[in-house]
Amino acid sequence: MDTWFPIALSAAFAAALLLAPGRASAQSSGCTMERVGGTSRQIMRCADGVTITAEGGARFNLIDRNRDGRPDAVSLRNKAVLVDVDGARRARGFQVLTPQAIAAVRGTRWAVDVKNGTTAVFVVRGRVAVGRLASRQTVVLSVGEGVDVTAGTGPLTVRRWPPARAAALLARLGQ
Repeated sequence: MDTWFPIALSAAFAAALLLAPGRASAQSSGCTMERVGGTSRQIMRCADGVTITAEGGARFNLIDRNRDGRPDAVSLRNKAVLVDVDGARRARGFQVLTPQAIAAVRGTRWAVDVKNGTTAVFVVRGRVAVGRLASRQTVVLSVGEGVDVTAGTGPLTVRRWPPARAAALLARLGQ
């Protein structure tokens, strides 16, 4: 496992929540927000190579831990986001924090969906490290793989997602 993935997941999540603003402020974080015409989706593009496509009604906040004006993570409370991180433009990693999990990358494209007490993570491009908040266990997903994370300490099971499941999630995100 690469050292860029946090070892103490619950501590990282707690620190992120303490530094998270009450609401994502795209303009003040070096990002611009636009609505996708004819839909309820939003796309946030950040100057350092992070693009976040949010499903209509998704609740999320940007997190800037070091307060340098560039987001380090997004805290997702419900619904889905598609995150695209350009590793050539962004040297440090990026995380999606949910009530159940942390998904971390350096440069990749992945979707995270939070609903009914479960976080589902699916990789479109690259590799994503995913860990449960309640334990130190992590798994690494590759292209076409996903994991469903619930509260608790049981093992995380990586699965190749059926095309219909992947397509349904990505369609909600305009892909």
